[in-house]
Amino acid sequence: MNRRVVIGVGNPLRGDDGAGRRAAALLRAASPPDVEIIGRDGEATALLEAMDGAELAIFIDACASGAAPGAVRRFDVARAPLPQNEFGASSHGLGLATAIELARALGGLPRVCVVYAIEGESFTQGAPLSRAAEAGAIEAARLALAELRAS
Repeated sequence: MNRRVVIGVGNPLRGDDGAGRRAAALLRAASPPDVEIIGRDGEATALLEAMDGAELAIFIDACASGAAPGAVRRFDVARAPLPQNEFGASSHGLGLATAIELARALGGLPRVCVVYAIEGESFTQGAPLSRAAEAGAIEAARLALAELRAS
């Protein structure tokens, strides 16, 4: 069986850090029935477990790169690592970039592995998702759904 999974990463109690989880929630109602939609806080071992045995994994997470808030970028991490300047530090501890590189080193990186990064605006504890991050979550969910349907 070809396991396909979408993993929304983030903490919804830290403002725009919850954008990945919001995108995953939006996908639950629209994704093909054979796709697992998972939410994780971003801790590296939990992310390794979530992608274990997957043929295709799509991660959706917030980032802080200096781009316009709400901007969504796609990274094909099966081909190249995530940019460390944008994903090296994380409120999730070791985080997504570390989990991906551990999976690569252990030979467990899914054949198709993509990250949709949503540019955050505010990561303040207790803050709601900003309008820009909400728009980014909607766009990331749309892009992930199109990718799932095409695969």
